Order: sequence, then C-alpha cells, then structure tokens
Amino acid sequence: MNGLDGFDRKIVALLQADARLTNAQLGERVNLSASQCSRRRQRLEDDGYIRGYRAVLDREKMGFPLVNIISVTLATHNRDNARRFADLLARLPEVQEAHALTGEMDYVLKVVTPDLKSLSDFVNGVLLPHESVQHVKTAIVLETLKEGGGLPV
Repeated sequence: MNGLDGFDRKIVALLQADARLTNAQLGERVNLSASQCSRRRQRLEDDGYIRGYRAVLDREKMGFPLVNIISVTLATHNRDNARRFADLLARLPEVQEAHALTGEMDYVLKVVTPDLKSLSDFVNGVLLPHESVQHVKTAIVLETLKEGGGLPV
C-alpha cells in the first residue's frame, strides 16, 4: 500500500464495502470531486490495487447450504503433480478457495455443496480418484462466524 495516499485508502475501503458506489458518491464521502475520484479509481484499477468487481451471492438461496473444509495430501511432491491438481481445481466451481500449505497437509479447500450426497460424490468421485491425490480429510462447517471480510485498509 506504499503507493496509496489517504484518499486512495478511503476510496478502496469504501469500494470494498460497496463496489456500486458512483464516483459522485465516493467524492462526497472522501471530500473530492467526482472527476478526481474517477481518475483515482481508474489508476487504482490500472495499477492492480482493484482487481475487479463482483456480486456477492447468497450461498443458501443459491442452493449451496453446506460449507466443507477439505484437506488434501498429494501422492507425490513434484511440480507436475501440483500442476495437475491445480488444473483439476480450476475446473471445479464448487471449490471456493484453495490454499497450498506448509506442514502436514498440502492443500486446504473451501468447498460448497447442496447436501451430504453431493459432498460424498465430490470427495469419492472427483478428488480421491484423481492421480495426484493420496489422502483427503473432510470437515463440515457447522456455523460461519465471518466470511468474505475485506482487507484492513
């Protein structure tokens, strides 16, 4: 954030909370003109501070009430195997997040499913048969206390 001044930080914080804000609305809130906010927003986008905008959907209303945390250990630890696993994950829309880790497990996944049968099908029919996967552990989230929090700007 070294390249951001106070106005930029306020703009990204406001957009992180509500990406639908117009430049005029931003200007009112950060005490700049709409045109200044427009130029700053464009620069923040061009410089990669703002990577995009999206709608946040209600997971349950969309039919995905179960959140599952799945840890995966790869069969072998080499670049090709990791790439094959990454390619698999890229094709699976139910995988919401995937993180490579240090320590006991290689990856942790956040996966949404409509029900337990779908979770079982995902683990037993997609992950375990894949050539790169050796071991899978699954945990079902009972309650989400915080999700999709913004960065502390």
